[in-house]
Amino acid sequence: MRAIVQILIPLLLMINSSAGIHILELLKNYGLTNTYAIKTQPLPRFSDYDFIVVGSGPGGAPVANRLSENRNWKVLLLEAGKPEGILNQVPMLSFVNSEYDWQYTIEPQKKACLGIIDRRCPYPKGKALGGSSTINSMVYSRGNKLDFDLWAQQGNYGWSYDDVLPYFKKSERAKLRETVDESYHGKSGYLHVQDVSWRTPLASKFLESGRELGYDIIDYNGRRQIGFSYGQFMMLDGTRCSSSKAYLQVRRSNLDIVTEARVSRVLIDGNNCAYGVEFTKNNRTYRINASKEVILSAGAIDTPKLLMLSGIGPKEHLEELGIRVVKDAKVGYNLCDHVAFAGLTFLVNQSVTLIQKNVETTKAVLQYAIKGTGPYSTPNANEGLAFVRTKYAKDVRPDVELVFRTSTFNGDNEENFRRGRRVTQEIYDAVWKPIEGQDAWAIWPAVQLIQSKGRIKLRSTNINDHPLIDPNLFDDSNDLETLVEAVKIAIKVSESKAFQQYGTKLHDTKIPGCESFEFGTDDYWRCAIQHVTVTFNHDMGTVKMGPSTDSSAVVDPELRVYGIGGLRVIDASIMPEMPVGHLSATTYMIAEKGADMIKKSW
Repeated sequence: MRAIVQILIPLLLMINSSAGIHILELLKNYGLTNTYAIKTQPLPRFSDYDFIVVGSGPGGAPVANRLSENRNWKVLLLEAGKPEGILNQVPMLSFVNSEYDWQYTIEPQKKACLGIIDRRCPYPKGKALGGSSTINSMVYSRGNKLDFDLWAQQGNYGWSYDDVLPYFKKSERAKLRETVDESYHGKSGYLHVQDVSWRTPLASKFLESGRELGYDIIDYNGRRQIGFSYGQFMMLDGTRCSSSKAYLQVRRSNLDIVTEARVSRVLIDGNNCAYGVEFTKNNRTYRINASKEVILSAGAIDTPKLLMLSGIGPKEHLEELGIRVVKDAKVGYNLCDHVAFAGLTFLVNQSVTLIQKNVETTKAVLQYAIKGTGPYSTPNANEGLAFVRTKYAKDVRPDVELVFRTSTFNGDNEENFRRGRRVTQEIYDAVWKPIEGQDAWAIWPAVQLIQSKGRIKLRSTNINDHPLIDPNLFDDSNDLETLVEAVKIAIKVSESKAFQQYGTKLHDTKIPGCESFEFGTDDYWRCAIQHVTVTFNHDMGTVKMGPSTDSSAVVDPELRVYGIGGLRVIDASIMPEMPVGHLSATTYMIAEKGADMIKKSW
């Protein structure tokens, strides 16, 4: 049966939509819409639990798993989304703008997203059992040693690199073939980390280019981070390994998982102690009690939203909305994200990329259906990455990441990619439509040590209203200047002998709005970056961790909310400063460490 399901997955991509829907309905009838067995409950079985965990992403799923290891504790995990389906397991497929995505957009930006519809860049966030690990690009990247040492230096005891490395390893089940520092990787954790089994010919050229420029080929999760590498991905044998797939397949009588249950607030008593949550499901409202703790793991957007709706947040903002203030706290501040430029397109003279015409073929479908390899096993066309330093780097850490992608806007004839990123029709028609369907690749350079800070605010007291998300991109000009230098490095990569074997040529059509600048100058790149801006959706910091002497801190170094008993936050929102790299791996670490903190407390 499993082999049949594996074949059906890609075949759905090759048939008309009505037939695809019909087959999906058949799969549902036979219980095959999930590729793994996770037991869920329609509603909580009890009115009281020891622990309630809100959110099932890389923060919540590990916490629910680890707490339920104690068979004397009853644990309830509440998730607003529904379980993943079969198609979610195919790495190439994107579920941005689907029912598995909250479909957030940020507030109109003044200095970024100028070529994006309404100047509102999209902000995809996973709405599923598995959270954003259900829709992200699956990159496993831990951050730099100094990132965590700086957290500790700020007064966050227990968060130095030496303290957190064991938890990175505890979460990980690594099976890596390429350059790897074995002693830095775990082999027995729940989260599968693997290389992809198939790559385009261009992937090796990316590494060769790095060598030409004087960089080493490295394991960026090992002892060094500056250099070029193939990607390490959260995958299991050609399929996505989300947090739910990794941590929630356990069947324990003391763990209840309820999906499509939207938590609207934390219940707090007159002694400022959290004693449960309120949630809605199927248009009915329920209240469930927690005798020990409530753990918020809804992510850096929804965790601060829940706190503020519960009366924990900036006094002035809450009073504006008529919310009774339980605790005045800097909730929603310190929002950071890795900001990048998506406008670099490099044309090649051979069909070696992952543009639409090369992917939607019978050969590619059968490769995945039979062997689990081929283009569909490549996570969103991301094949390699590099961490490098620009002249603006302030310490030993890389301040720029280069993400190597073997597809770009012009390769998508149906324009789904353009629509997903909300690039205006004017810019697409001017820049990419003239080369539509031609083989091309891209590098998305991204600033790592971001200086601009934004904020999350409530739009209203209605749980169904999206929050106001303003990352304040390029508010600090250092971010923009660093990205200009990163673009220059990316272009040098394209000019290497390795890439010239494919006749690589930078597409030099000017972006509308930047016509007055000479192409290739710093002024042109500043303008282009501000128009074709993307964020990596690595949002963090909105419920900042810090010592009691830090007036901006919301949680202490043991992740307990200041001034509120029985309430912790365990997700990316607690990060005090932005780490280098992608955030999922670090969030898994936070969850493993946070679960141990809870166990120690009780």
